[in-house]
This record gives sequence, structure tokens and C-alpha cells, in this order.
Amino acid sequence: MKINGLDGISQETLEYELQQGGKFVTYTYCISIIFMTFRRNSDVYYIGPHMSAVSKGLKFTLISLLLGWWGFPWGPIYTIGALFTNFGGGKDVTEELSPTSAEGSIAY
Repeated sequence: MKINGLDGISQETLEYELQQGGKFVTYTYCISIIFMTFRRNSDVYYIGPHMSAVSKGLKFTLISLLLGWWGFPWGPIYTIGALFTNFGGGKDVTEELSPTSAEGSIAY
């Protein structure tokens, strides 16, 4: 699995930063076409310990604001859900992808 934001980070540095508060997150976005609304998750992003997870997800928030709310009835509902997720820093998937977990596998 390819994770955005890991360019040039060694395994040791990554493990140290995860202990200091770094995390892996996904963001939610939705796109509507009249009566059809599609809710999707972004790729996984690495957020360093002193980085803003909210600012990384702004493009997905904008996609939802511009294209998500048009569909009826799920467009507004999914758009509001995407806003809550993205302004909350995204969905934390660190436990599933941590290099120390049994199932975690990260592609550099």
C-alpha cells in the first residue's frame, strides 16, 4: 500500500515520529449527480507529529462542498458527514498500518 507523505523517511524515523504523535489518516469526500451520491475515502496520508491533519484534508473538504451536496437525499447528509470527519482531522488508521502491528504493511 502506498502512503502519501512518507517520501524520504526511514523506518527508524517513522517509528520515532509515530511514538511522538504522528499518525496515518484517510479523509472522506462525496460527489453527487442529481439522484446518485458517491461517498469515498481518500488514500492514506502520513501526518507528522507537528503537522495539521485538518489542513491536509482541505482539498477533500472543498470537493465535498462544491460537488457533494447536490444529490437528493444523501448529498447533504454525506457532505455534512465528510465535513465532520475532515475538520476532525480525518479518520485515524494508525493502528491498522503501524509498522509494529501484525497486519501493518507500508510501501515506501
